[in-house]
Amino acid sequence: MRARLPQGMGGQQSMQSMIKQAQKMQSEITEVQEKIEQESFSTTSGGGAVEITMTGRKEITSLKISADVIKDAADSNDPSVIEDLVISAVNECVKNINTSTEDRMGAITGGVSFPGLF
Repeated sequence: MRARLPQGMGGQQSMQSMIKQAQKMQSEITEVQEKIEQESFSTTSGGGAVEITMTGRKEITSLKISADVIKDAADSNDPSVIEDLVISAVNECVKNINTSTEDRMGAITGGVSFPGLF
């Protein structure tokens, strides 16, 4: 006994249609990834004491530390304040890039996650 698929399910046309959809999705994902990589993402920590800018490739392009923070760290002989603020700013910026990427990819994939893809 042979199983019967509902009309329009299966067959070569359906497979070709799925392949075309996958190729279109792949093209859209590549386009969005390229756009994100060219964008700049900025964030601050410590109420603006440290400002960092990164590309979508997660490369730091700018780091600004306020003179007051530098002075305070020098006066207390404790650079850990600056270190903590820089780490916080970097982590927040990376988080923003990841969230933006996930949101944009989700719009293309309909919310389906493809591990390792983005």
